[in-house]
Amino acid sequence: MLDEALARLLFADFDLDVNHIVAQPFLLSAEVDDRPRKHIPDYMLFGSGLPTVVDVKPQSRLARAQFTFGWTRELVEQRGWRYQVWTEPTDTELANVRFLAGFRRYQLFDPQLLEQVRAADLDGVAFAEACRSFPDFSVPLVRSALLHLFWTQYFTVDLARPLQSSTVLWKRNCV
Repeated sequence: MLDEALARLLFADFDLDVNHIVAQPFLLSAEVDDRPRKHIPDYMLFGSGLPTVVDVKPQSRLARAQFTFGWTRELVEQRGWRYQVWTEPTDTELANVRFLAGFRRYQLFDPQLLEQVRAADLDGVAFAEACRSFPDFSVPLVRSALLHLFWTQYFTVDLARPLQSSTVLWKRNCV
């Protein structure tokens, strides 16, 4: 299994609202219950909204960290920032996002093909059918372009289920 902290980085990279990540951003020092306490959060995520301070902990060790996470949350939220405790994703979600990460680099894809795929009405279409919808391009090229558009979230898919030929594409609603 991928380390939880690395998994969180991968999911932050996949998050459209995150455009900057800082690892171990600062040392928090506070007096809590008349004792000096110190803690270094795992990440700070920046994007379109408030900064988010993130602590990562496996589900199995979460209970032991609740005290630290409690006073950390209080200090972070006093600054007007968000705070998040993140645990491991499901195996399926992690496998899907790890796989899609291989299709993140836009410069590897034919811009004309990407434009044709974006212009096509593929909302509600199964992945296999979408791959065969562009006869001017080979199925493997179309498949990789579609997977790139899954990574960029132009199309959304149910990441809680394994990606397969019957996976249904949905055009992301932009607000």
